[in-house]
Amino acid sequence: MLRPALRRLWLQAHRWTALGLGWLLALTALLGAALVVAQPLDRWAHPRLFVSESAGSAPAAPLEPVRQRLLREFGPRTGLTLRPPREPGETLWVRVRGSWNGTVYLDPATGLEQGRRGEHEGAFNLLFEIHSSLLLEDTGKALLAGVALAYALLLLSGLVLWWPTRWPPSWRVELRRGLVRGLFDLHRTGGALLGLLVLVSVLSGAYMAWPPLRVFVSTLAGSAPTAPPAVAKSAVEGPPGTLDTLVERAREVFPRQPIGYILLPSQPTRPVQVRFRLDDDPHPNGLSSVWLHPVSGEVLGTRRWSALDPGARAVAVIYPLHTGALGGSAHSVLTALTGLALGGLGFSGLWLWWRRRRRR
Repeated sequence: MLRPALRRLWLQAHRWTALGLGWLLALTALLGAALVVAQPLDRWAHPRLFVSESAGSAPAAPLEPVRQRLLREFGPRTGLTLRPPREPGETLWVRVRGSWNGTVYLDPATGLEQGRRGEHEGAFNLLFEIHSSLLLEDTGKALLAGVALAYALLLLSGLVLWWPTRWPPSWRVELRRGLVRGLFDLHRTGGALLGLLVLVSVLSGAYMAWPPLRVFVSTLAGSAPTAPPAVAKSAVEGPPGTLDTLVERAREVFPRQPIGYILLPSQPTRPVQVRFRLDDDPHPNGLSSVWLHPVSGEVLGTRRWSALDPGARAVAVIYPLHTGALGGSAHSVLTALTGLALGGLGFSGLWLWWRRRRRR
């Protein structure tokens, strides 16, 4: 049993950490739960962006004309990331980073544009940007990583305050003794029951949001972060190789494997990267890469996902674990419920504190 002075110390740590950062943690958790539902709703509400007009009935058109057209519109120093269709009837997505930031959606059979959406346009994009970075880009990601670590203190202090003197503990929630007592029991018991599950969701989100954590993990393991091969500045003179030729050479490295992304950097001295999803890769977008010389098309390097540095390799499991893609529909539902639980814990704690202040 805790001594009164020590209990007050743990209570103060729990209360002021929650008041300072808990509301932000609860907000991002609720937004994360909303994203699980918002993504399929977004596709249903905007079929022109996600369903190709050819409905997958024709072979794919060449990619090089698409690249040339976008570079003429947005400038030669524009970064492009292509996401080929992963299911029949899907559109070809091209993420643009340059004078305009957003995604262009194309019919893969004709290369014709079906629509476009800016980085912060649409309810889904806005929810995602707030959830992942608070609309503050790298600063927001670092802040969210700190908030996630603060949850570890909330969990520890909450478990210390909950820890019963006799076992087995009572899991009763007194809903008939008033709203305040019912919320207190739900907050206390729910935190003890779901705390570790929520911790996995929170820490996995922080790991994805803030790349320095991956570098830290690799450093602890004694490995250097995986870096793309360099391209000599003197070797990029002349017209770039056609995109279709580059992709075919990448396919020779991992034949018959689906492509997750094709990354065309804005700088000519950086290689073209083609990401594949191999059969044993749990990451839904694939982490195995082929890097190619942007002019000659020479393969400069290859790396399977299982050969990445430990910090990057962990993303293969942590990403689908956090997003709910690891275990199908049941995992997606569990992810949404975890976000709702964390949001409920946060806002119920704030409400209980506010009611206590009013009674003084």
